[in-house]
Amino acid sequence: MNVSILGLGYVGSVSAGCFASMGNHVIGVDVSEAKVEMLNSGRSPILEAGMGEIVKEQCQAGRLRATMNTLEAVCQTDLSFVCVGTPSLHSGKLDLGHVERAMSEIGAALRHKKTQHTVVLRSTVLPGTTDSVVIPILEKESGKQAGADFSICYNPEFMREGSAVGDFFNPPYTVLGAKHPDHLAQLRGLYRTVTGRVFEVEIAVAEMVKYVSNLYHAIKVGFANEIGTLCRSFGIDTRTVTEIFTSDTKLNISAAYLKPGFAFGGSCLPKDLRAIVHRAKELDLSLPLLESVMPGNAEHLTRAIDAVLHTGKKKVSVLGLSFKAGTDDLRESPQVQLIKRLLGEGCQVQIWDEDVSIGRLAGSNRQYIEQVIPHIGSLLSTGLETVVRCGEVVVIGTKLRNPELLSQCLLPHQIVIDLVNLEPSMRPRGGASYQGICW
Repeated sequence: MNVSILGLGYVGSVSAGCFASMGNHVIGVDVSEAKVEMLNSGRSPILEAGMGEIVKEQCQAGRLRATMNTLEAVCQTDLSFVCVGTPSLHSGKLDLGHVERAMSEIGAALRHKKTQHTVVLRSTVLPGTTDSVVIPILEKESGKQAGADFSICYNPEFMREGSAVGDFFNPPYTVLGAKHPDHLAQLRGLYRTVTGRVFEVEIAVAEMVKYVSNLYHAIKVGFANEIGTLCRSFGIDTRTVTEIFTSDTKLNISAAYLKPGFAFGGSCLPKDLRAIVHRAKELDLSLPLLESVMPGNAEHLTRAIDAVLHTGKKKVSVLGLSFKAGTDDLRESPQVQLIKRLLGEGCQVQIWDEDVSIGRLAGSNRQYIEQVIPHIGSLLSTGLETVVRCGEVVVIGTKLRNPELLSQCLLPHQIVIDLVNLEPSMRPRGGASYQGICW
């Protein structure tokens, strides 16, 4: 294929060199005359392992060159990648100036082009940017319509400095975003030899995946450093703790606990977080990441309460009282806190939990619920249908063993608020309004 790449910074240079090494003819575009001259002389504009050899070989083979003329590059290629920088302003807001200028130049070039062209944004931008910023600029400058006269896609990159070439050819996955699958035809063909799973998704999803990945990476680094700080303060070997922790690929280094749902609770997580944060303060350690976890969990509980109150309904049926399905442990259950807050707001609450019987509760578990909601027994029923039918709002607080039973009980006028994010196939049917708090 014939490919043009606007922006010969880190992402653009690696993309240009690697696409050329796959047999494509690539034209790099940059406002920097120095970068253009470097690439045309067979030298990499960036310092990155393997890039020197790739650029030299591809320039000699006639598959890679550079120009400062966007019109020339767009008119001679089938796809244009925009890989310009999106730096932060002093406020933290993203600076889209480079993206806007690049899209203006591409749009002006498309005005002169008769054949179909695909524009691919690769720069990191906030969700919604392609629709609200990129497409309007391209349509205005080209006088053409996106989706009809040209295609617009979003293709985030997942390359690390120092291993970018290897990451390009062996990515964790490839994400291709477009409004319609047909718009991905050229981009799909370009990546046909790249390994790993390919996701074809809506543009906003592709934009968001890039941010989710980087946010999680940042959190992992911050978490690891705060744990290391704790270990050092306790006089514990950080390396050994880390080795044991990361060896668990069932829960620790896995997809476990990464599906959005309701707040956490139970007898372990809240207690252990508070104990570590308190001890850190005694040691005069500032651990902002760990300190923020409990307040963040409380905010998520508040979102659930607000969702119920926003309906304007007073009769609420809550399915699930324990902090998770399959247990009768009520200690620090977010469902218990939800019910307490709703009662305080004047709601009439009825509860069903197939695993909880007040008569069977004992020890600290019974003591906790008697302190928080002493009259909980009068609100709890063993009949699912009875509880569901008396509510205007039905809150799913824990996973259901048999969602079909709920479907049989629901009435069309009811509002279902799903806090646990049930799989689509397990969500109840019956005509009731259905919503979540984080999906």
